[in-house]
Amino acid sequence: MKLHLAAPSALLHSLLLTAVAASAEPVTINLLPPGSGNPRNTEGSFARLKDGRILFVYSRFSSEGPADSGAASLAARYSSDGGLTWTAGDEKIIDNEGGMNTMSVSLLRLKGGELALFYMRKNSMLDCRPYLRTSRDEGKTWSAPRLAIAEPGYYVLNNDRAVAIRRGRRLILPVAYHQNETAEPTKFNSRGVAMCYLSDDQGKTWRRSKTKLENPTSSPAGLQEPGVVELKDGRLLMFLRTAMGSQYYSYSRDGGETWTPVEASALASPLSPASIKRVPKTGHLLAVWNDHARVSDEIRNKLRTPLTVAVSRDEGKTWEKAKNIADDPAGWYCYTAIDFAGNRVLLGYNAGGAGIGRLSRTVITHFGLDWLYQ
Repeated sequence: MKLHLAAPSALLHSLLLTAVAASAEPVTINLLPPGSGNPRNTEGSFARLKDGRILFVYSRFSSEGPADSGAASLAARYSSDGGLTWTAGDEKIIDNEGGMNTMSVSLLRLKGGELALFYMRKNSMLDCRPYLRTSRDEGKTWSAPRLAIAEPGYYVLNNDRAVAIRRGRRLILPVAYHQNETAEPTKFNSRGVAMCYLSDDQGKTWRRSKTKLENPTSSPAGLQEPGVVELKDGRLLMFLRTAMGSQYYSYSRDGGETWTPVEASALASPLSPASIKRVPKTGHLLAVWNDHARVSDEIRNKLRTPLTVAVSRDEGKTWEKAKNIADDPAGWYCYTAIDFAGNRVLLGYNAGGAGIGRLSRTVITHFGLDWLYQ
């Protein structure tokens, strides 16, 4: 005799998820491993759709190599259960529009309800700039692309970096400008100069911030891959990748127009990006980065491991509850997108390593807020 069990109702399913979510320890989903004709999947961003699903858009490489110059387009996966499981097949979002590739996506809900898709169109090592498309039908179709930075040059806007501040009225793109100072068209200048591009009309027009942040030292990395988060007192905090042993901070009191000189933060770090967002349930800041405060000399300031999470109750001055999400000594963890689903945190990040390539695989890890605050 066979026993047939009815599927749980949507309400019961939601209650079950809520019961286990808050205290859940980290679970990692090997969502996007490389494969034949697809040597790299990386640099994604999340968005909550109006029907409750979660959209994750990422860079899908199709050339015979995972280098940043390889051919890439944008593809998507979806989750209908708060990030616990994901669709199995790639859905194409944007074809490769650049001379080299299309990559590094940020998803953002605009004030009018439209979904915004920011991405980089890389034409050469002298020309890399962000574009914007919008969708009125939750990502089924997208508008024609609009160039966000009119000034020519090579700009870096990391994935999951576009932000809306002042209740959504201003959009900010924190970028690093890498000026090529030689006549060699393939020569990349690693020294970054940080700045922001601002829009007060929901992305129709953009202007550059008055301040351009220079590294006060001769470090060849300069200030790279900036991110911005809005603080409770209305200031903005910019965090920056450096080769000086930590993430560096700068502050703005005027919505990103001007910025204070950079200063070292408490986030000990190699030359690797951090990600910081505010936890909706608690109001605290959450940081995800490679914590090098307590690693061996073989790793310190060299390798992008471990991947650590921590919270700040004082708006980024100090960090506590630090826990490693991944700590393979040969791991390579970076380019993290952060999202929140009820009582859980979702992280989508690059998780390369020995035998797979440093920038080849993207995974999604989810964990409960109670676990985070233990």
